[in-house]
Amino acid sequence: MAWNANRYSPAFFCIFLAFSGSLLEAQQSNLQTSFFAPAAIRMPSTGALADIAETEHLPYIKQVAKDVHTGLFQPNSSDLLIQQAEESFKQGKQFYQDRSFGEARTAFDNAIDLMLRASENPTSRTLFESKLEEMVDNISHMDLSRMGAMAADSEPQFDKAPLDDIVQMTFPVDPKMKNRVASEVGSTVSALPLVVNDVVLGYINYFSGRGRRTIEMGIERSGKYRDMISRVLAEEGVPQELVHLAQAESGFLPRAVSRAAAEGMWQFIKFRGNQYGLMQTAWSDDRLDPEKATRAAARHLHDLYKEFNDWYLAIAAYNCGPGNVERAVERTGYADFWELRARHALPAETANYVPIILAMTIMSKNAHEYGLDQVQLDSPVEYDTVTIDSTTNLALVSDLADAPISQLQQLNPALLRGMIPAGFALRVPKGSGTTLTAALEQIPTERRPSWRIHRVQSGETLARIAREYHSSSSAIAVANRLSGNDPNTGDRLLIPAAYHETTPPLRVSRAHKTRQRGGRRTLARTVGTRSVGARKGSRSHVVQAAAKRPLHASSTIAQLNHRSRNLNR
Repeated sequence: MAWNANRYSPAFFCIFLAFSGSLLEAQQSNLQTSFFAPAAIRMPSTGALADIAETEHLPYIKQVAKDVHTGLFQPNSSDLLIQQAEESFKQGKQFYQDRSFGEARTAFDNAIDLMLRASENPTSRTLFESKLEEMVDNISHMDLSRMGAMAADSEPQFDKAPLDDIVQMTFPVDPKMKNRVASEVGSTVSALPLVVNDVVLGYINYFSGRGRRTIEMGIERSGKYRDMISRVLAEEGVPQELVHLAQAESGFLPRAVSRAAAEGMWQFIKFRGNQYGLMQTAWSDDRLDPEKATRAAARHLHDLYKEFNDWYLAIAAYNCGPGNVERAVERTGYADFWELRARHALPAETANYVPIILAMTIMSKNAHEYGLDQVQLDSPVEYDTVTIDSTTNLALVSDLADAPISQLQQLNPALLRGMIPAGFALRVPKGSGTTLTAALEQIPTERRPSWRIHRVQSGETLARIAREYHSSSSAIAVANRLSGNDPNTGDRLLIPAAYHETTPPLRVSRAHKTRQRGGRRTLARTVGTRSVGARKGSRSHVVQAAAKRPLHASSTIAQLNHRSRNLNR
């Protein structure tokens, strides 16, 4: 139920594109892709198309040519731009492998720019969208933390709550489906009562066709959290089928945000989350913690069922609030969801919310009948937990645990900044907890907010390392007792650096929205609190507040020398 929200990074923007020429087409495109985690890209400048160079055919054009059956295929300008984008992406990967991260960033940005410019008229829009999705997915899954030394842009990003796309829409019913689904439900064991009617069949029809990838992607991501959710639901004494509320609400995206400012996998608004122990600070938001939010959701649903003594009314109240359901029952005299729906006594979103949950439940419990048993689930999230005893830079933990910042953010979606507050229970990759705890003890507590650790790579000089971290060669040399020589490959160096942080992440749209202006479609993005149109020369700048603290203190040099020796043992 939401816009996507993001923190702008110099490397990439996060985007959700609706590739369509009409409102209906835009809605359909959103429905097909709404459960996908948005990927990060950068907006291009407008202007005349660049000269299109004749280059060797790359996969997109080869595949389009193979699929076209009308004789000789002649690629249009959009097709050739896609070809150029593939070449630029290939170059970016090579730069990345060579550790030339600046060049890699430029090549990746250029590739996405070209893809956006190619979106007007590709010969195969389906293939184009697939290529774009594949490209941005590959970029976002690379170790992007290696492209920015100071982790100034490592703020976690927010995802679009997918329920917004379909909850106010209804879909046609396939007459051939009714008897088959009724038979399936008749033989299905479920603690949640299952009903088959036209509105439920409409959503089953949608999820079986245009929205198939929607439900598939939700099921795939559920593998990360299904075991945890099942355990918590059992402990709280509520039906296991309620897992599908999380599938509908967020597609199992822990950082989903809705238009109504509901957040997390279970989409709690702030005051309701607070009622169930989900608290917020400047550093963290418990609503984004998968297990804490699951526990709160299970308890809230248990309380709602206790009040209404009906699971459909409890689920409806979870969506629109118990007060709305209570008033609907009082006005009509019916404590029955389907009667309230027929009498339009509930909000439109809620009227379709329960049928969506039922459709997902029926399809999941009869996965073989819908081909969903072939979906490969993501691996369960496994981690060690380390309680951080003093304020610590997430990038420092990344250095010590040899884990990308992006991986740590995925394990800790409740973290709002690149700084870990004292007392936070940090999740780190399985097997790394003990090593991390021991390594942190080697870093003075007062230096953990800003200092870094760097493992020296072949050919690196002290000057190059200093530039990477915005530090100085002399400061690094003093902290590590280096006497004029460059460090050896494999050494781990303490890096005296000042912490750079972006402004706190705002819950704003990550999606690029298509706006109609004077009959011409333009792409706009929301950055922070202001929208910037895709006009020539427009740029968004990250606001950084560098901590004004000394790089090192002479009183701690002896301690640092000792700790540096321990780190390199």
